[in-house]
Amino acid sequence: MKNVSINWTDRIIPAIFIIISLLFLTLFLVLPLAAIFVEAFRKGIEGYCDSFRDPYAWASIRLTLVTAAIAVPINVVFGVVAAWCIAKFEFRGKNVLITLIDLPFAVSPVIAGLIFVLAFGRQTTLGGWLIDHDIKIIFAVPGIVLATIFVTFPFVARELIPLMQEQGTSEEEAAVSLGANGWDVFWKITLPNIKWGLLYGIILCNARAMGEFGAVSVVSGHIRGETNTMPLYIETLHAGYESVAAFSVATLLAALALVTLIAKTIVEWKVKRERMTDDS
Repeated sequence: MKNVSINWTDRIIPAIFIIISLLFLTLFLVLPLAAIFVEAFRKGIEGYCDSFRDPYAWASIRLTLVTAAIAVPINVVFGVVAAWCIAKFEFRGKNVLITLIDLPFAVSPVIAGLIFVLAFGRQTTLGGWLIDHDIKIIFAVPGIVLATIFVTFPFVARELIPLMQEQGTSEEEAAVSLGANGWDVFWKITLPNIKWGLLYGIILCNARAMGEFGAVSVVSGHIRGETNTMPLYIETLHAGYESVAAFSVATLLAALALVTLIAKTIVEWKVKRERMTDDS
């Protein structure tokens, strides 16, 4: 009887946890995503397509893509360099650098946007000088790009640092001992070893860059057709009771989230497969 009880418990507890997990995912992930697409197509395909005939919609899409196209490569370069320095070398101020990388995770995006306003606003010396020379940062595209870079720069570095630390420096040291220079070591050994972690970081960084709201909202000024990214444009439409148009544009961000999830799963599968191959 005791063995039967233990076997029954071993089966029922995992089943309960699985049911709870599925209910949680359905309630907080599947239903909201389904609601977005249902509301977007509430007036049919024609109503959905009409939402994208507005030039302001395309302006927000273009600005979102341009912002991500600038912010993501900059963060990739920073993330690779920072992770390489932290994982492969010992130097004074290493812990300070790690703390600074984690700073955007600790600071609210709204506060981050406010910091840029205080730094580049008209009331500051720097901001006044920039305005006098007709250089616009706040309430313009450069401010949006800077805010996006700030909130997204930890993603690539934070994916690569533990990966590089786990890999160690033995391969690089062996290559150097055989006469390879620094660039050859990086391009032929370090970069191939981190390719999947780097891709994983890029996926997360791009998703956050295109979906960022808080910091961008503070520095943008909400100028339709000029400084409204997709999240800001969706908020503007929703505030104007244009729910179908708002949900139609939101489907693009929802699709991005799904693509990100699929890409993330593929990368994780590739990493797991390569590790199994190496172990065998």
